[in-house]
Amino acid sequence: MAARNDSSQVRDLMQFEPGSDPSRASSSSSSSSPQPSCPADVSGGRVEAVEAQQAEDGSSSSCPLNRLKHLPQCENRAGRLTFSRTSSVLVDVGVFNHGGGAVPREGRDMWNANFVKMPSSPSSVMFAKSLLSMQSSQTSRWDTISKKLSALAKKTTASAEDVEDAIMKYNPKYKGQWSFDALISFVKVIPKAENDFGKLFPKIAALALQLPAAVRMGVPLLKKGSSASITLSQVQISCLLANAFFCTFPHRNAAGPHAEYTGYPSINFTRLFGQWSSRKKEKLRAVMQYFRVMTKEQSRPNGLVTFERRCFKDTEMPNWIHCEEKMNKLHVASGGAIETEGTGLLQVDFASSCIGGGVLGSGLVQEEILFLLSPELIVSRLFTEKLGDTECLIITGSQQFSQYSGFGDSFEWAGPHDDHLQRDEWMRLQRRILAIDAMNFKHRSDQYTMSNVTRELNKAYCGFKGRDPDEPDIATGKWGCGVFNGDPQLKAVIQLMAAAKARRGLAFFTFQDEDLKRGLERTYHQLVSDGATVGRVFRLLRNYCAVQRASGGPHIDLFHFLSRSRL
Repeated sequence: MAARNDSSQVRDLMQFEPGSDPSRASSSSSSSSPQPSCPADVSGGRVEAVEAQQAEDGSSSSCPLNRLKHLPQCENRAGRLTFSRTSSVLVDVGVFNHGGGAVPREGRDMWNANFVKMPSSPSSVMFAKSLLSMQSSQTSRWDTISKKLSALAKKTTASAEDVEDAIMKYNPKYKGQWSFDALISFVKVIPKAENDFGKLFPKIAALALQLPAAVRMGVPLLKKGSSASITLSQVQISCLLANAFFCTFPHRNAAGPHAEYTGYPSINFTRLFGQWSSRKKEKLRAVMQYFRVMTKEQSRPNGLVTFERRCFKDTEMPNWIHCEEKMNKLHVASGGAIETEGTGLLQVDFASSCIGGGVLGSGLVQEEILFLLSPELIVSRLFTEKLGDTECLIITGSQQFSQYSGFGDSFEWAGPHDDHLQRDEWMRLQRRILAIDAMNFKHRSDQYTMSNVTRELNKAYCGFKGRDPDEPDIATGKWGCGVFNGDPQLKAVIQLMAAAKARRGLAFFTFQDEDLKRGLERTYHQLVSDGATVGRVFRLLRNYCAVQRASGGPHIDLFHFLSRSRL
């Protein structure tokens, strides 16, 4: 195909009338173009195309989903469980490697800025002032917690008001500030067939009391600027989350720029318990299902889960304009979802920079839903500092406990989920989740600058780039395209480029957006047919951003812009 001068792209696209849809102008010519093809082999930058096939849902797709590499197909073996200075393991490695299961590792309490301050720590104290002597005295906070939760655990049945009373006894400074109306209303409105909460509350209290026996060493913080990982057992996670449910974690309730944990998400469940809404009702149903499973000692799972923070230096980021990699495999589907059809792939969490986003508040979009289906993900909020621009969090082994339908206000808990995934050598379920945070654009036009495009490319690349040569391909979608105002076409091209640079295939779910699906397939087909490199696409994005800014407001369709580019 004949090459076209970049400046001619600017002149041509500036001719569109304000408010017109450039994509319609090419509809007649593109309708007769061949269907997208699947790169069967990527070798030395060369892509061999094969004939398009039908996806299982009947929609045309660039590459069948089963052609992408899933975790069970990856040959990299975890090897023996080990720990190091940057890889913390909270179970006894020797016992585990000899088949003894996930026994807590012995250690010591750590009460400093590099570790989670635990509710059971001897250094966690409460202060009380005597009315007679007017002098302050300090007592062990865990003693107070243990007394209240032990009394609750002994009850045959407990009310939401009993939960509130226990929590406020060791959080007295928040009396009158914390509301429990969501929890109280929740118990009242759930039908009797599902309403076992009176018996469940005491079991959660008993689980929380197991914390000192379950976690016997300091839990390190995954701090900004440092690559490190933490591996815990599912039982240890459940004890930590039971304490989050009963709001026992010290120093984690204060907000503001000078608070000790200002760079960390909240972990205590106080916000979830207040301000009743239908969203809170459905969230609490998912949380309760998790605790139903984890309070059954005879049947609760006890595999491992790893939380790994990966940090890249700016010097490790690609010089995008000089990248010679060509497009890798792409599967596009308007039906299906990342957490279902994407199982076995590296599943992208459209994360907030503070992990979990509004899962403990009112938020209920992709990230919050993911954390509700797999509440073990919530524990990452305990120790993961806010993500930087070239950082990501990868979680391996989390279990799904619930099913759902809907999104946002239409979200509904749809019952229990039995997770039958295989486990790896570390007894981790073969599920890997990648948390990467997109930029939040107050004004949609702000994203059309190359500094912001490069930031998003770097963020996606730091998540997509594998540690090993044999890694699963990626399941993603409209990353940052909801409340963050991202342009779905631009974000799709950015992720396609980052995956190509990382030499990984991509499954892209458009969430019922048929126009995006068709447009991405056409654009991908052209990039593959023309042998476009990542560097060439980067230069075209630079031109596109210039056109978009020069247009004075009317949106220029990116896919159409690329379709007019002859490479």
